[in-house]
Amino acid sequence: MSAATAPSAAPGRRALAVLVLIPVVAALVLAVFAWPAARIAPRDLPIGVAGPAAAADAVERKLGEHDGAFEIHRYADAAAARAAIEDRDVYGAVVVTPGGTELLTASAGSPVVAGLLRDAVAGQAPPGAQVTVTDVVAAPAGDPRGAVLGASLLPLALVGAATGVVTVLLGLGGGRAAAVLTGASALAGLVGAALADSWLGALTGTWWAEAGVLGLTVLAIGSVFAGLATLLGKPGFGLGAALTILLGNAFSGMTSAPELLPTGVGALGQLLPPGAAGSALRSVSAFDGAAAGRPVLVLALWAAAGLAATALGARRRRPDAAPAPERVPAPATAG
Repeated sequence: MSAATAPSAAPGRRALAVLVLIPVVAALVLAVFAWPAARIAPRDLPIGVAGPAAAADAVERKLGEHDGAFEIHRYADAAAARAAIEDRDVYGAVVVTPGGTELLTASAGSPVVAGLLRDAVAGQAPPGAQVTVTDVVAAPAGDPRGAVLGASLLPLALVGAATGVVTVLLGLGGGRAAAVLTGASALAGLVGAALADSWLGALTGTWWAEAGVLGLTVLAIGSVFAGLATLLGKPGFGLGAALTILLGNAFSGMTSAPELLPTGVGALGQLLPPGAAGSALRSVSAFDGAAAGRPVLVLALWAAAGLAATALGARRRRPDAAPAPERVPAPATAG
């Protein structure tokens, strides 16, 4: 190949690389998002059973026929089962009474799980038996199917990503970067609560707690982007996107429940910022903060790690101080 034709080959190779890479990326993204959605089924889903021992044993045996689907917790009575639902220990409970069977659900915890439990319990009831369904913690009237809450994670991830990217592109580092990330995240949390709670009614808990969770979510994701990019350069943006936008959203279980995703996927999703954010938002919005401690801790750890990485990377990239120029003695002049 002559020197004259060599430059024209480079664009051709780059175009071929793009044509090969784009379908691979498309297949990967589709697989990551579609595979968990296509495999939704209960896997050790925690539910309760309450009532007289003999009747409760019969219900437990029936539920056990769904191999590996349910993790059964026994409670003395309906009051104890209700308390467990409100504490987010279980998603629902079957209560057997002399008057019949009552199913307690919590559509605020997951409308999908509430519907699944109704189908499972009604399907195992004797022909003609009446199953009373009580929604102990109902989903907000402004978001009865959880669609708004489920759709909120991706925008939060994108806002967090944009915050981190802009911080890096502006060349901010150290304390200034931490202040910008924290301040922007706090403002994003306030705006998010104003929209999701005050306007849409999709969140119905303590307003400031919701704003805090939203802001902490943006901070966790933004600091991850900033920290990885500061340490690794441009590849850090790609790694941050894979963790928080691709895997984080696909494995969050926000549109269903972590226990409905393939084994291991739901647990992993709860260790990533979007999954932890979804669980924390459900807790502070509908359950008075019950079981919010673990997901909030996960978000705080991601935020702390990202801020630390941002500070460390900025310190490593800081150019060494230039040495002071040597003073050259002025030439002697003749007297």
